[in-house]
Amino acid sequence: MSVSDPIADMLTKIRNASSARHEKVDIPTSKLKLEIVKILKTEGFIKNFKKIQAEGSNVIRIFLKYDDANDPIIHGVEKVSRPGRRVYSGYKELPRVFNGYGTVIVSTSEGVTTGRKAVEKKVGGELICTVW
Repeated sequence: MSVSDPIADMLTKIRNASSARHEKVDIPTSKLKLEIVKILKTEGFIKNFKKIQAEGSNVIRIFLKYDDANDPIIHGVEKVSRPGRRVYSGYKELPRVFNGYGTVIVSTSEGVTTGRKAVEKKVGGELICTVW
């Protein structure tokens, strides 16, 4: 099975695993996915992650995070840019996600970063996804 949008596939796996209260989820690895996962960790949406070999292929194992009531920290993940419709934004027009409670992940000329850091660096780029 080939996936036409591996990032959307990854976000769906994370969303489904966290709503099913799984401890961890494995996703096929890529540089872009690794950058997104690093941001999720930095922003406090996931507990941790590690690159591992599973069944002969590299995967990123993501350890999901829950609050004291065992509710998922990630309330929602939404893909913004799709293969059929790329969405770009200048740093001045970057959207705020839930009034600053969420994070928008942007692929800029200076690498993958959060919307907040893109504004600080004054760089725009492709809006990958929003997390809240």
